Amino acid sequence: MNYKWQKISLTFLFFFLVLLTNAATIDTAIVYSKCMHKNVKCVVIMPERYKNDTMHFPVLYLLHGWSGDYSNWVSMASDLLHAVDQNGFLVVCPDGGYDSWYFDSPVDTAMKYETDIAIEIPAYIDSHYRTIANRNARAITGLSMGGHGALYLALRHQNYFGAAGSMSGGVDFRPFPDNWGIKDRLGNYTTHKNNWDKNVVINLVDSLQNGSLAIIFDCGVNDFFIQVNRNLHQKLLDKKIDHDYTERPGEHNWVYWNNSIQYQLLFFHNYFVRNKVLN
Repeated sequence: MNYKWQKISLTFLFFFLVLLTNAATIDTAIVYSKCMHKNVKCVVIMPERYKNDTMHFPVLYLLHGWSGDYSNWVSMASDLLHAVDQNGFLVVCPDGGYDSWYFDSPVDTAMKYETDIAIEIPAYIDSHYRTIANRNARAITGLSMGGHGALYLALRHQNYFGAAGSMSGGVDFRPFPDNWGIKDRLGNYTTHKNNWDKNVVINLVDSLQNGSLAIIFDCGVNDFFIQVNRNLHQKLLDKKIDHDYTERPGEHNWVYWNNSIQYQLLFFHNYFVRNKVLN
């Protein structure tokens, strides 16, 4: 990707300053991954009402992009905590590795981020926070690599997720066979084409039934992923799969994602309300 991620560590000072200016509160959860034999960090954002209520809450899992980490969203999305307060559900930002693409890699057995983020982390969150532990109260979205990851995980684990989204997502990365470390996770495209074909979002929608998953995705018109997002939109139209798709001015950067996340949070808020897991 032709942008440079800004790395900002989540220090205690950062959290203290955030809490002074936002009603939402933040935890850093450390979740041991049995499948990868290591700890995985997550940011957990709780709305103000979580502190003063005994009710249980729906959860949105929010994934970072390539070369990022679990801290990116709270570091870079200036209005995120306020938006969490407004929408009233928990948001969990797990660490998906520098370039995992959220696969259980068929060529690198140490990389099992699909199992970790789709199964292990939700199990931990449900056991340590007051959540509603069913698919109608669980959604997932992300940006770029995380946009691919969110739709990928939701399509492959519809028993865990009832709604999914993507912002500037790499929903079909086959036009970019030498980029972003994907071949380290799936093998070289020319010799492992089957791995690539089986693991792109646009092919996974072949098994999707209309109404089985609430879907929202968007992309900036000046983004290098715009065409693959248009292709996904057209395929969903051809299959008569209901979904929300938006194009708007923008590039592959935090200016775009700070705007996009506001619309996506509203979509998931409305989804949770319709399913009567949020009021």
